[in-house]
Amino acid sequence: MPDKHARLGPSKAHQWINCPPSILLEENFPDKGSVEASEGTLAHKLAEETLRYNNNEMTKAAFTRRWNKIKESDLYNGQMQEYVEGYASFVWEQVNEIKKTCKDPLVLFEQELHFDRYVPDGFGTSDVVIIADNTAHVIDFKYGKGVGVDAHENPQLRLYALGAYLEFSDLYDIQQVQMTIAQPRMENYSSDLISVPDLLKWAEEVVKPAAEMAIKGEGQLKVGDHCRWCKAKAACKAQKEYQLEMLKYDFADSELMDPEEIADVLSRVDDLVKWAGEVKEYALDQALHYDEHYPGFKLVEGRSVRKYTDEEEIAKTLIDARFTEKQIYKPRELQGITAMEKLLGKKKFQELIGKYVEKPEGKPTLVPESDKRPEWKSENEVLDELIKEDTDGEE
Repeated sequence: MPDKHARLGPSKAHQWINCPPSILLEENFPDKGSVEASEGTLAHKLAEETLRYNNNEMTKAAFTRRWNKIKESDLYNGQMQEYVEGYASFVWEQVNEIKKTCKDPLVLFEQELHFDRYVPDGFGTSDVVIIADNTAHVIDFKYGKGVGVDAHENPQLRLYALGAYLEFSDLYDIQQVQMTIAQPRMENYSSDLISVPDLLKWAEEVVKPAAEMAIKGEGQLKVGDHCRWCKAKAACKAQKEYQLEMLKYDFADSELMDPEEIADVLSRVDDLVKWAGEVKEYALDQALHYDEHYPGFKLVEGRSVRKYTDEEEIAKTLIDARFTEKQIYKPRELQGITAMEKLLGKKKFQELIGKYVEKPEGKPTLVPESDKRPEWKSENEVLDELIKEDTDGEE
């Protein structure tokens, strides 16, 4: 499950270790969430219940009740069930392998682990923790399929490893920690092993100083792959300077770029385009919800596309008007509105099926002030203007 509310939690460790001040900067930006994040949360819940049932921590009746509750979600589907069962099988393969050398390992799910000896209020929740003789194991379930995650030198896993060591070292002689990523939707499974001395050295020399800076908002902003999920990315000046470096390219030696220069541009252009899109999205959100004004730009109603409101009635109406199915379908769905208008003629189109076509209000968009479209106004602004007009009329 996601780390509760730890400011410097394991899931953001790659970010706050590499760019300490970004964590406090992010607090100025809302967490919008996503369907993917909600899917991940549901999959983790299903995985937890499945593992606990397999570990005889609940009756079949209790598991069935919880499973049925999960299945009520619109995000649940058979594919999720299949991937979670595959992950659960993987976990039990690891447990059975460990039992070959340790008869009675400690197996825990959704275990809260604390590492506040190195990170202020630092804690996180590990999906699976197994303690077996001199080795601790942590397994992290990733349900995402967009970006592969590697266990090698993974700071999130290392913080879980640190927490597991600190939590159980008084009872077990833990000398090393095996860290594993299980990402079934990408068939991605990887592991990394670290000795306790190396883990504690990393915690002291890397984690502790980064955490001390991050909690105070100190240190240098740094661009890297850790920026991927940073909420402040679109407004970050360090990101701006990095992305715009390409636009300052010195081509003084020639009017044309040589192959090395083109290769350099190609290596950066995808990130530049993605970043530019994030800036546009951020600017629109600020203008729309916080009345931010950007010199030279304005909000207007975006273009919208007409759509059918009742395809069954349209088909019935046209067939009654002696049009054939071959004419109105292509091949299994209705002809598009433009094609249908061409088939019927604008007048006949409006007469027969015009009432079944609507043009939704376009979404607001930011455009240059030279755009001829009128400036967009919110419902509250329109209402305020109407009230003002009524008040002026009464006077």
